[in-house]
Amino acid sequence: MEGPAGALEALVDAPKLEPGTSPRGVAVIAHPHPLFGGTMDNKVVQTVARAFVLSGWQAVRFNFRGVGGSAGVYDEGRGELADLLAVVQAQAVQGPLALAGFSFGAFVTSHAVAALWQQRQLERVVLVGTAASRFAVAPLAPELHERALVLHGETDDTVPLQDVLQWARPQSLPITVIPGVGHFFHGQLPLLRGLVVRHLQGVSGAA
Repeated sequence: MEGPAGALEALVDAPKLEPGTSPRGVAVIAHPHPLFGGTMDNKVVQTVARAFVLSGWQAVRFNFRGVGGSAGVYDEGRGELADLLAVVQAQAVQGPLALAGFSFGAFVTSHAVAALWQQRQLERVVLVGTAASRFAVAPLAPELHERALVLHGETDDTVPLQDVLQWARPQSLPITVIPGVGHFFHGQLPLLRGLVVRHLQGVSGAA
């Protein structure tokens, strides 16, 4: 698809549905830091996408500018936000929308949520390993808290849990902490998938 800096490489994973039924919506999922090996093929990103697909959503993973087959160069989050919004415009112009991200991708996703939530009904927001120690993560509107799942590993040494709590505390935003788990959820990806599925299959929060 075409993005603001040129071509954007993307993959779409579709759920298995009964004949005559449609996906619950479209989920756009953002990957970790482009300068540290982050791509749409990251295991955590794939796991989150799988959770959406298992829950009946169409999942869209994409490479930020300068990664893989995507044109352009790293832009410290500004251009990456434009990339994410371009993917939403191309793949989910209407209908139910969910946004998710891991690490740097969670930071970018937070700003996409801030840009979109008054224009679009966001059914779900999933932030994993949110990079609150390294970037200015946008707060989530109170109206979205019941629709949001923020997951963090207790022993994350890339983004200390305390930094995420400091970001969440002024918002009274709940954080789900997974004991004994690091940033990349090594050995715990099935648990991560299960927690996201449980969130997605729960009752929608009030608008």
